[in-house]
Amino acid sequence: MQFLAYILIYPILWLVSILPFRLLYAVSDGLFVLLYYIVGYRKKVVKSNLNLVFPEKPEKEIKAITKKFYHHLCDMIVESIKSLSISESEMKKRFTFTNIEEIHAIENANKSIVLMCAHYGSWEWIFILQTHIKAKGYAIYKRLANKYFDGLVKRIRAKYNSYLITTKETIPILIEAKQKGELTINGFASDQSPRRDKAFHWTEFMNIKVPVHTGAEMLAKKLDMAVVFFRVKKLKRGYYETTFETITTSPNDFKDYEITDIFLKLVEKQIHEAPEYYLWTHKRWKHRNHVPKEFQ
Repeated sequence: MQFLAYILIYPILWLVSILPFRLLYAVSDGLFVLLYYIVGYRKKVVKSNLNLVFPEKPEKEIKAITKKFYHHLCDMIVESIKSLSISESEMKKRFTFTNIEEIHAIENANKSIVLMCAHYGSWEWIFILQTHIKAKGYAIYKRLANKYFDGLVKRIRAKYNSYLITTKETIPILIEAKQKGELTINGFASDQSPRRDKAFHWTEFMNIKVPVHTGAEMLAKKLDMAVVFFRVKKLKRGYYETTFETITTSPNDFKDYEITDIFLKLVEKQIHEAPEYYLWTHKRWKHRNHVPKEFQ
């Protein structure tokens, strides 16, 4: 069944991917109508999240942010499909870096990097970074249920010397790379909610206490990697600008979870600047009413 689904769906994805951008965004507009007006995909979750973190905003403004978010979400979906066939030159034109020298300086110091980001703006095209730097790229991800689509996503990333690895694979692969003297840059989207029973740290995110992922900080300390945050700004439809901000090149100088807290404050700043570009469909604050006593 997995292979059947793949051979039926893949040709459609490929045809969408080769559309010129003008037509691609027409598809996105149609998808918006489907998801927002007809299906109402996770609309209750989105509105609940927005009302929770922005209690001061009137309903009219919440509705406006919601609609802008769904437009952006649909753009993200078609842009991820476009990754199947987009050329390197086209991607470089559309996903640019304001201060790539920040990464070069850390590479020149012979340090590997933990690259932290949020589900904000665009993270689908960040792998074009590999064409600008020397380090081998890894992104930590959750394996797709369909092994054929999982393989497809891995092949797309591998075009630019960037590889997807699971949480279980991360430590052994990166320890081996360090032993060989290889520089790596390792992407973590660290803003979503971990399982409550797996959380080591709870802190306020958008003024609400929640469990947070701490794996990126743990890995940086274990392997003495620099920690860099990347901020994505949407310039206009299909065009993004990324700015790097080095949190530290000496992670073991920080107290436990301090780096994670700094990262979350940087994410909050992004959200306040343009909330429509955050991924509101996730139930990020679902554990807020179950804070363990030791974290209260």
